[in-house]
Amino acid sequence: MEQFNIKPIIPIEVGGFDISFTNSALFMSLAVVLSTLFLVLAMRKRSLIPGTMQSVAESIYEFVAGVVKENVGHEGKKFFPFIFTIFIFIAFGNMLGLLPYSFTFTSHVSAVGTIAIIALIINVVVGIRAKGWGWLHTFCPAGSPIIAVPILVPIEMISFLAKPFSLTVRLSANMTVGHVMLKVIAGFVVMLGLAGGVLPLLFDCAIVIFEIGIGLLQAYIFTVLSCIYLGEALHEH
Repeated sequence: MEQFNIKPIIPIEVGGFDISFTNSALFMSLAVVLSTLFLVLAMRKRSLIPGTMQSVAESIYEFVAGVVKENVGHEGKKFFPFIFTIFIFIAFGNMLGLLPYSFTFTSHVSAVGTIAIIALIINVVVGIRAKGWGWLHTFCPAGSPIIAVPILVPIEMISFLAKPFSLTVRLSANMTVGHVMLKVIAGFVVMLGLAGGVLPLLFDCAIVIFEIGIGLLQAYIFTVLSCIYLGEALHEH
């Protein structure tokens, strides 16, 4: 499990707090830099007949735009940059984690949970701006029996606060399990040697392809659920 250990690269301590630049921070930075570089290069020479990179970039854009429109509605257009950033950041993080000797920051609750909490805070702000303080009826729907309020409100609050938890656990658990499987099977390749390790090696290659699909799928699921929660903040009565 050492592949998931966060290790300091540049030790920094300020006022007794450890704010070292770690391998997790490095790969988060790489995800930002590489995704930005990809999009800039893909759209640098825009043409009516797009090349491969432009086609991929436009396809991602249209895909995420479709997810936002379907789950949030036309009001979701102004939140598109945030949702698009979430998808790209998580997708690149998942893909980088598949490279040898890399670090999968999306397998850590702290990294993914921060994104989920930011999404939750935005949902609260959007809900209050859209409905005023009437948004608080989310925790106590109109028409609820007075006698049920002391039970209903805590349940609704727990349900609401569980949203970022569900987003975080789903993504981090999938990334962790997939990489553990890769490491275990790779260990068999080393143990069995050149002759006996062919089958485990082929199986490991198949899992890598599977993990690419899982990584993109998890980025999609995280994005869809973020859109659904945002749509609830805007439209739920």
